Amino acid sequence: MPEILDIGWVVAGLVLLYFGAEWLVRGSSELAIRFGISPLVVGLTVVAFGTSAPELVVSVKANLDGSGGMAIGNVVGSNICNIALVLGVGAVIFPLGIQRQVVRREMPVLLGSTLVFLLMIKDGVIGRLEGGALFVGVLIYVLASLVQARKEDPNVSEDLDPELIKAAKAGGLGRVSLNIFLIVIGALLLVLGADRMVVGGESIARFYGVPDAIIGLTLFAFGTSLPELATSVVAAMKKEGDIIVGNAVGSCIFNLLAVVGLAGVVSPLKGEGVTVIHLAVMLALTVILIPMMLHRMKLDRWEGALLVTGYLGFTAWLIVA
Repeated sequence: MPEILDIGWVVAGLVLLYFGAEWLVRGSSELAIRFGISPLVVGLTVVAFGTSAPELVVSVKANLDGSGGMAIGNVVGSNICNIALVLGVGAVIFPLGIQRQVVRREMPVLLGSTLVFLLMIKDGVIGRLEGGALFVGVLIYVLASLVQARKEDPNVSEDLDPELIKAAKAGGLGRVSLNIFLIVIGALLLVLGADRMVVGGESIARFYGVPDAIIGLTLFAFGTSLPELATSVVAAMKKEGDIIVGNAVGSCIFNLLAVVGLAGVVSPLKGEGVTVIHLAVMLALTVILIPMMLHRMKLDRWEGALLVTGYLGFTAWLIVA
């Protein structure tokens, strides 16, 4: 049956996106460190952008195919997933300590980016000029991160595995070649995975009469957030909460500024099917997360369980509605 083939394409796309993002992040991180770039800078830029690469490729591809609602739904759903599911699951496994820098800088940037995005999408379209403004915003954010990183210890990073840093610095020419190979293959897998996932998702949506935006808010959002979710589980088991929080919050910022921005520059981005309720849930989770973080500078297990329950309830409501 055609719908079974479409489901197969979606599953294959998810697998390709997962490994593509993992290899792209791994290769680019090691290569950057190998050539003397601070691990902290890599964590603030390469890793955050790399884990948002699936959202970027899927959203651009969907928008070029005329499914703007699917692209916007992917970003909104991914941010909801990052905050409620990724942080929630991590906190349930092990309470997450919150660094003051995240509350002082990253969360205000995330909240501001969310509000700007909501104002832009108010008329239902992100035009090329608005997309360009968002993309300039991510460039400013990255530049500010680089400037801030110059004030930090270049040998310390809360966002990267110490073993990865050690291996990158000790590696020879062979490891450099391997990292270049991982970057190229990872990028190719992202493009191919996004293509198959969008093709399969669109066919499923048409077959069952599901709006594109709902596919983006649920299936695509969860699928493109798999790198962050996998990182969250592994890091929580290792009791490395900083990696989880930095990765989730940083990815949300990149989703709003880089993903929406670039997709809007390529072609005006129409958010058909994305309602005020969907946008309100994303904003509410962002706002609620701030007092949760300020509470003892930690996300406790009960707070994580509350976030996960909220995500499951929201997803169930989308499916039923």
